[in-house]
Amino acid sequence: MLQITNVIRIFNLLETTYGPQGWWPLVDYRGSNPTKTGSVQGYHPGDYSLPKTTNQMYEICLGSLLTQSVGWPSVEKALTNLKKLNAINPRTILSMDENVLKEAIKPVGYFNQKTRKVKEFTKFFVGLNGRTPTRDELLSIWGVGKETADSMLLYAFKVPTFVVDAYTRRIFSHIGLIDEKDEYDEIKALFEENITPDLETYQEYHALIVEHAKRFYSKQADRKLCPLYKKFAKGGRKRKG
Repeated sequence: MLQITNVIRIFNLLETTYGPQGWWPLVDYRGSNPTKTGSVQGYHPGDYSLPKTTNQMYEICLGSLLTQSVGWPSVEKALTNLKKLNAINPRTILSMDENVLKEAIKPVGYFNQKTRKVKEFTKFFVGLNGRTPTRDELLSIWGVGKETADSMLLYAFKVPTFVVDAYTRRIFSHIGLIDEKDEYDEIKALFEENITPDLETYQEYHALIVEHAKRFYSKQADRKLCPLYKKFAKGGRKRKG
């Protein structure tokens, strides 16, 4: 099994550079994005008490589904459309005409597939009756992959589980601490073996990785300018045993 070195040092550097990110954004929350990239509303830096209501929890799960293959500003538009319909509510979604739902979430693209995903997940969510699902239960739902399931657990259900996304692969493979082709669960294990399962740290680390990637790992950016690359690339990767 691979082991990432300097995991906490990288987290500390990102946190010092960008500060608390306040993820997951909620459309009814008036906080602003501290770094002013992507969405500019709904963030709550330093407040880890959210979500506080069932509908807020459901909204985060919806966002996790809708953000598949699309940027957050498009998801925010779709959630705003649903809010105008008073539809950020699982029972309302279940009773909603599919064509109305498709039109509301049109900004996120793939709206035929995503409408089915939303409906399938919503049936499951209502059946939870307030309990926290397992990762395996979430993965059994049509349209819910590993990144989506982990995002739901971490941000909606407050379970300290590490989320691995494309940005994580991009940054840490460039540094040389992982291989970009490593399996999702292998990369996830690397972080979880090196970080105490703390909800706040896991939430912030994932959000900070996204913020850093927007600045240094876009198609136009020169990755060699990445301060993490300059500081940690020589550390390379090690194997246990």
